[in-house]
Amino acid sequence: MRGRIKTIDVDAYEWFDKHYGNSYFAGEVTINFGTKSQIGFNMPFQYGYGSSYQDEAWRQLMMRKFIKGDGCYSLERYCRENNIILRATKHENCLKRDLRRFEND
Repeated sequence: MRGRIKTIDVDAYEWFDKHYGNSYFAGEVTINFGTKSQIGFNMPFQYGYGSSYQDEAWRQLMMRKFIKGDGCYSLERYCRENNIILRATKHENCLKRDLRRFEND
């Protein structure tokens, strides 16, 4: 990716499996939304609740070498310290099939 990261959008969908009592999420991360340098990727279906989706976005951004970090702090803190706009949204009470659409990246 060329240029500076100005925005990071994390859009996650959460499903609660009532039978086993576990929460799962999937979603997408978009860098520099609405600009010529916009790029994005999916976060696959996985176990997690609360802000786990932000932790996964942080891990994926580092793994894909969009950002450098030692993994010892959060995406929210990284964005704040680097003057990056972070918009993180989690849609709760989704259906399992809503999460499956993010499996292919």
